[in-house]
Amino acid sequence: MTTMTDSSVREFKMPDVGEGLTEAEILKWYVQPGDTVTDGQVVCEVETAKAAVELPIPYDGVVRELHFPEGTTVDVGTSIIAVAVGDGAAAAAEPVQEAVADTPATAEAEEPKPEGRQPVLVGYGVSTSSTRRRPRKGAQAPAAAQGASAAIQAELNGHGPAAPAAPAEPAAPAAPSAPAVPATGDRPLAKPPVRKLAKDLGVDLATVVPSGPDGIITREDVHAAVSAQPAPPESQTAPAAVAPAPSPTAAPASYDTTREIRIPVKGVRKATAAAMVGSAFTAPHVTEFVTVDVTRTMKLVEELKQDKEYAGLRVNPLLLIAKALLVAIRRNPDVNASWDEAAQEIVVKHYVNLGIAAATPRGLIVPNIKDAHAQTLPQLAGSLGELVSTAREGKTSPAAMQGGTVTITNVGVFGVDTGTPILNPGESAILAVGAIKLQPWVHKGKVKPRQVTTLALSFDHRLVDGELGSKVLADVAAVLEQPKRLISWA
Repeated sequence: MTTMTDSSVREFKMPDVGEGLTEAEILKWYVQPGDTVTDGQVVCEVETAKAAVELPIPYDGVVRELHFPEGTTVDVGTSIIAVAVGDGAAAAAEPVQEAVADTPATAEAEEPKPEGRQPVLVGYGVSTSSTRRRPRKGAQAPAAAQGASAAIQAELNGHGPAAPAAPAEPAAPAAPSAPAVPATGDRPLAKPPVRKLAKDLGVDLATVVPSGPDGIITREDVHAAVSAQPAPPESQTAPAAVAPAPSPTAAPASYDTTREIRIPVKGVRKATAAAMVGSAFTAPHVTEFVTVDVTRTMKLVEELKQDKEYAGLRVNPLLLIAKALLVAIRRNPDVNASWDEAAQEIVVKHYVNLGIAAATPRGLIVPNIKDAHAQTLPQLAGSLGELVSTAREGKTSPAAMQGGTVTITNVGVFGVDTGTPILNPGESAILAVGAIKLQPWVHKGKVKPRQVTTLALSFDHRLVDGELGSKVLADVAAVLEQPKRLISWA
C-alpha cells in the first residue's frame, strides 16, 4: 500500500455561499470516501440562512474523508471534506479497491459521464458536473454475491435505497436482490428539491423513469412513480411485531401517542425567526385595511389570459395587484424608503425591488424582482413566474432575497381574508392580499354579487405617517377597482 503524504491531500473548506453568512448546514452528501471526484463536480448540498446551494469541488482526486455528517451546521472556513490529489489519489483509492476485491462482483469497471447537466451554483457560475463510480473487479458470481456487491457500491456512492421495505409475508427462501440501479451505473440525475420530495415520499430515485432533459428526474416523475406503486394488502400494513393489548387507560389505536415533537430551528427558518423578531421590535408597525370590489380586475385577468402577448406567461390576480402597488408607489414615492439607524437618516429609493413572500418546505423566503418599477406588464408577468418557479424548486439564490424595498404577501391563497403582516427587515411597507370571494356588494345602487377582497398595508411609522400610508393603500384599491387607472395613472 502506498504511503500518502499530507501534501497530497487537499482540504475543501465551507465557502461563504450566502454573501456574508457565517455558517451553513450540510443537507446531503453526494459522495463517500473512496469515490472519485472531478473539478466542478457537485459533492454536497448545503443550506444557509437564505437558500439551499450545491457545492462543487475545485479539483480532481479521490475522497479521503467527510469531516461532518449530514445535518451538521458548519462554520464558514471550516474544512468539510478531504480529497487526495495527484499521487495521493491513487494511494487513497487502493484501500477501497482492496475492500471491494474481497467481495465477489460481476459488474465491469464503468465510468458514466452524464451530459448536459449544468447546475447554476451561487458563486461558481455554470459548470458541468459528473458522478464517477470506482472500478469494480470480479467475474461471474452467484446472485447473492451480486446483491451484496451492488448494495455496497450503491451505499458508497450515496444512492442506496431510500428506506428499508416493509416486511412482507413469509415466502420461500430466495437469494437477496440488489437495489434497483440504472443500467448505466449513473447516479440518478435530479435537483435537490426533487431528491427531498422522493425521500419524503419513500421513492427510490433509481427506480424512477426520467422525463426531463438529459435524463433529469422531475417532480412529476416522482409523483408518477408513487401513483404506479400498488397499494400493499392490509395484511402487509400491520407491524411485524404483535403489539401488546392496550390497557383500559391507553389511547385509541388511531391516536398518535407522541405528545411532543421537537424540531431544530436552523437554516432559513432560524433566519426568518430572528428577522421577524428584530423587525417587530425595531420598526413601529401600523396596519391599515380596505375592502375593495375587484370584479373588473378579475375580468381583466381573464382577458389577458386570452391575449397572445401573454402566451406562456403566468397571468393571475397577483400580477395586477403587483402592478397596482407599483403605480401607487410611483404616485407616492416617499413610501419607498428605509431607515438608516447609524446615520439617523431616511433613505428614499427611486427604484422598487418588489418582494414576493413565498412559503417553501424550508420556510418562508422573500425573493424580490429587481427594478420592478421599470418593467412592462408582460415583463412583470415573466419575472413573477420565474420567481415562483425558482422558489418552489428551492433554488432561490441569496442575492435574489437581498435589497428588497417593499413586499407583497398573498395570504388569500390559503382562504384567509387578510392579516397584519410584519415588515421584511429594512423595508418600509408590506401589502397583504386576502382571499377574493363572491360577496353581496352595493354596485350602482343595487346589491349584487361581486368579487371582493380585503387588503392590509403594514408600514414603518418612522418612515411613513398615517396620511402617506393611507394614500398608498387607497391608490392600490382604486386601481384594482378600476383597472383602467393603470393607463391614466401610469
